[in-house]
Amino acid sequence: MRKNWLLLILATVLVTMQYDANAQSHKTEKYRNKANDPVAALPYDKKLRWADNLFREGSYFNAIDYYQQLKQEQERNPYLTYQLAECYWLTRDYIPAAHYYAEVYALASKLYPEALFKEAVMEKQSGEYEKAITTFNRFIAENPKTYKKLKKYAKVQIDGCNKALASIKDPQPQSVINAGPNVNSAYTESAPYPLGDTALLFSSMRQNDVVDANPRQRGEYMSRFMVSHKQGHVSQVDSFEWPLKFMDGKFNQDNVHVGNGCFSPGGDRFYFTKCGESDSNRVNCKIYVSEFKGREWSHPVTLGEGINDGPSNSQPWICKIGKKEILFFSSNRTLQSRGGYDIWYSVYDTRRGTYRRPQNAGKQVNTEYDEITPYYDSRVNKLYFASNGWSGFGGFDIFSADGGPSRYTNVQNLGYPTNTSADELYYIKDPLGKPDAYVVSNRVGSIALKNPTCCDDIWRIQYEPRLLVMGKVVDRKSGERLNDVVVKMVNQNNDMKTYNSTDGNFSFNITRGNNYVVTGDKQGYSSTRATINTMDVKRTDPDDTVYVTIYMDSVIVDFSVTNVFYDFDKATLRPESSASLDSLVNFMKDNPSLSVEIYSYTDSKGTQKYNEELSKRRAQSVVDYVVRAGIEESRLVAKGFGDKMPVAPNKIGKKDNPEGRQLNRRTEFRIVTDVPSRRILFNSAKPGTMDEQMKNLQIDENSMNEDEPGNTETEMSKPGNRVNKKEPNP
Repeated sequence: MRKNWLLLILATVLVTMQYDANAQSHKTEKYRNKANDPVAALPYDKKLRWADNLFREGSYFNAIDYYQQLKQEQERNPYLTYQLAECYWLTRDYIPAAHYYAEVYALASKLYPEALFKEAVMEKQSGEYEKAITTFNRFIAENPKTYKKLKKYAKVQIDGCNKALASIKDPQPQSVINAGPNVNSAYTESAPYPLGDTALLFSSMRQNDVVDANPRQRGEYMSRFMVSHKQGHVSQVDSFEWPLKFMDGKFNQDNVHVGNGCFSPGGDRFYFTKCGESDSNRVNCKIYVSEFKGREWSHPVTLGEGINDGPSNSQPWICKIGKKEILFFSSNRTLQSRGGYDIWYSVYDTRRGTYRRPQNAGKQVNTEYDEITPYYDSRVNKLYFASNGWSGFGGFDIFSADGGPSRYTNVQNLGYPTNTSADELYYIKDPLGKPDAYVVSNRVGSIALKNPTCCDDIWRIQYEPRLLVMGKVVDRKSGERLNDVVVKMVNQNNDMKTYNSTDGNFSFNITRGNNYVVTGDKQGYSSTRATINTMDVKRTDPDDTVYVTIYMDSVIVDFSVTNVFYDFDKATLRPESSASLDSLVNFMKDNPSLSVEIYSYTDSKGTQKYNEELSKRRAQSVVDYVVRAGIEESRLVAKGFGDKMPVAPNKIGKKDNPEGRQLNRRTEFRIVTDVPSRRILFNSAKPGTMDEQMKNLQIDENSMNEDEPGNTETEMSKPGNRVNKKEPNP
């Protein structure tokens, strides 16, 4: 292994990071069996020089082996610990990297003050966002007068952590699946380019084993263009056949990396990147173009007019914006740069076949860090790009910006699950109107050569129908909306989302394959519930919105649940009591701040003492039932009153009154406490997460008023009959 993967991601050879991070140095490959490894037997100083040389060459996995051996001899050596942290970082093994950065900072914080910042970055890329926020804040607090730029960047990272936590709780309606082993290998795949809806062009080394990065054998490990056709007549959507070398033109070469291919809007020009290695192990990337003339593609030539100025230029994307053809690309040139890699563009003169001098896409897109992998969707006039300078969830995230080519607004993170705590690059949509897309990522689940996040794969983004529940919370008695109420939505896995509603309106994103319960929470009120079922919604179904109304009542003193039956002269609940008692269970789940006393009564048959004991046992049987259903026993108190306080005469004159006795054999419930500490309190500083969406969507007041008081159950079903309202429960 010869170079730093980060150098290649920024030099953007094809973003073939794992070629560098995983290819083994030819100097040590023959000694992989440690029993036969003469380096392992070297004295400390010589072994250290050997490990440092491997590190300089970029052979990080080999270097890890020897640094670990050296650390066994000097366990508290901060230099060895720091080198191990760097090796794990450069191989994108985030968890051990964070561990060793923390260790070296504890050993020698003055010698390695930036280790604390790097520890936080590795925690963030491991998905430990809360832990990362704490560590970033420690770095800011412990360096009050130094590292101004890095502290500013730490605040951007903290903002990214908070956004990630929010986005994971409210993910975008999409599924992200690996493109599979016919496309992906253990090394990096990059630059997916859909050829219509039938095939995928991409770049790959097609290696599943560790390779020897010997300059004499470069043809074995260079990245090449591959094409894979979609499989037909299979149940799995977007599954691919075994890939073949892309042979349309003479683009693949044995001695250079090639990739980042794209066709001009007319299909008569093919742009791509060639990246060659020099003897000093540096990589230089240039953009080439080939034209289709006659019956074949011409010999590729480098683009002029200043496009290939600077150390490295890569990732071309050409498209039409209005009537002009615009060539976007990424470059690390210094003149007029915002810093690091920037997105640049050049206007192509279709009549003359020339390119105007490139212009920086501007500070609305580019930061002082790195922006790469540009893709422009002319259908919606959006630029998509990867950046580690904006507030992201991991290393590189995918962002979009409206406008172009020179002015942009509304830079937005595409959210989870498109973006994760890992690196995301090369976002591109299907060209034929489908909303689906591709992205390159080293997220967990990629086909990995070494650690779970070492290697980039191509992933398929399948957009789900956007399902939304919108509604209002009203006072049942007055019919007016309730202000300052928390609306809660819980699915069958007890995952909860909350919405702080200032005006009684609310909305939630929901996904197919779930059952949801929506309730309100406000002091002094009890709530009804609405249920939404998306189990039968298919991925191909259109977007849908369900409107519900949550009715709330001022907390009442007592209420009855009818049809609670016992066997004669017993405290055993009969099966037909379950439906009624389940309504009590639901009430208590929907109103977790309320505690209830359970009063049980008998008729006048039997002695007073016997009836009191029987009624207590009956009340306790209700408590036992409710506790088994998941309600805390501390919220329930059982009381038996025997034949006291009848609601009907047990006898009429001297005759027995069976109807009256049945009414007296009853169970009642009284709300006795309302504990605010059990409630999700309204916080005006945290308004509903969908405020902007509520403003942009027109609420159909008629639809929202269809529900009658009581519980509402709504089912999302087939197109043409999207919302089926069921009768309210009594």
